[in-house]
Amino acid sequence: MGKIDIKKEHKRKDLLNAAFELFTSKGFHDTSIADIVTKAGIAKGTFYLYFKDKTDIRNRLISSKATWLFREACLKLDRAQVTGGLDEQFIFLTDEILHALEADKSLLFFLSKHLSWGIFRSSMTEEKTPDGISAREMYEHLIARSGCRFDNPEIIIYLVIELVAGVSYNAILYHDPADIEELKPYLHTMIRRIVKDFDLGPDA
Repeated sequence: MGKIDIKKEHKRKDLLNAAFELFTSKGFHDTSIADIVTKAGIAKGTFYLYFKDKTDIRNRLISSKATWLFREACLKLDRAQVTGGLDEQFIFLTDEILHALEADKSLLFFLSKHLSWGIFRSSMTEEKTPDGISAREMYEHLIARSGCRFDNPEIIIYLVIELVAGVSYNAILYHDPADIEELKPYLHTMIRRIVKDFDLGPDA
């Protein structure tokens, strides 16, 4: 990446960081593009070189934050060398993501309000690590090395993500119906059931 590309990427990140801070403090509807560029210290016209409008930067921000959570958890999983089947690896990923959301409740609130499966599915392919690996590739590698087979692996990650998202929001922010630590064993049991019930087993 040349100096010009690096400079462009820095501006894009500055805009994303400014938007995240404003969306989580003022709210999406009360934040204007003028607010974002002022906070980022970038000319308003420059905004449109990177994003079409306020909704576009919000969606890009959601993609970036959601896939960052998933990628970071996958990287920690690789380093941890978790023993056990795919269910135990999913549980490890889940606990890492929950830990990150507990540490950054503004991120949890933002994602819970705006994240949709369509945005996350697209971001799994489009958003990549510095070495060019997408979250989808990480997920496919996880499935491949587990020895499990599913009719549609995308449905499995969808079920797990929706389960985690539904549990984490109320449990972390409001401790309702219980604290997240109390709910984790139930969450783990559901993940084990999802993997067990939908795994087709080894090829005949």
